[in-house]
Amino acid sequence: MLQGIYPVIPTLFTDHNTLDLAAQRRVLRFALEAGAHGLVFPGVASEYSHLSLPEREQLLAMVAEEAGGKVPLVGGASAPTAAEVVAAGTIALKHGIRHLMIMAPVGLGSDVTAHRTFFRHVAAGLPGAEIILQNAPVPTGAGLGAKAIIEIAANIPAITYIKEETLPSGPAITALRGAGIPSVRGVFGGGGARYIIDELARGACGAMPAVELTDLHVALWRAYAAGEQAQARRLYRLSLPLLVAQTIYRMRLTKHVLARRGIADARHVRAPLPEMDAFTERDVDTMLGDLLAEFPVRK
Repeated sequence: MLQGIYPVIPTLFTDHNTLDLAAQRRVLRFALEAGAHGLVFPGVASEYSHLSLPEREQLLAMVAEEAGGKVPLVGGASAPTAAEVVAAGTIALKHGIRHLMIMAPVGLGSDVTAHRTFFRHVAAGLPGAEIILQNAPVPTGAGLGAKAIIEIAANIPAITYIKEETLPSGPAITALRGAGIPSVRGVFGGGGARYIIDELARGACGAMPAVELTDLHVALWRAYAAGEQAQARRLYRLSLPLLVAQTIYRMRLTKHVLARRGIADARHVRAPLPEMDAFTERDVDTMLGDLLAEFPVRK
């Protein structure tokens, strides 16, 4: 059973747009030392659509090496076509990663039959893989309704988990869990953990946020699991200002926070994202002040 906090590991680049492998290792070690229950790579927060297959393979090998079997791994294999998904998923399977997160592609729109055919082809091309069906909102993903996801998952036994991040995610998670699909073991929350308390209250088996607040999210998970609701909500409130900024700046925000926290200073992004100017950076650093008082900068 996969459950807990599964941070999505970003891809760290040098200023010359090449992979920064030293920074990548520092981020992986931070996530593991912070108590992550598992790791996800590559996801949307990893800029997966801007990575070549050789880069994916090189980085997946590093993720598997650093994890060393200590925690479960989820390999991202999303792509527009089933053939591309199989190519990416085969790389993950080669490195012993059998849980594969695959997005319902935006290009198939709301055609449930087309999505069912897509996932059937993917499952056939990746025997032995367990699929985590990622349902992301438009324009990133297809943004399917819960009824459509239930119909797809109920017909594809290889789909064993769902990552639900359409908005509002809570009612969809309730519907998905209530459907009682025999092959589906759990539903993860998404959306950067911006709605994590509601998702956990509805029975989500965990969350897959970006990595920069992994220590806070693990502490929140532990508090919630122990029945310490007030502490869980206090930590949730501590995270929200940064997560609101993250909705705009995405991976730029993640990499800025990683740098400010002393984890890894590699801020280049390949994805087309808004720039963080000096005013924005000062505002984010002010938000970080409260968090750093409890989760200090690493030395």
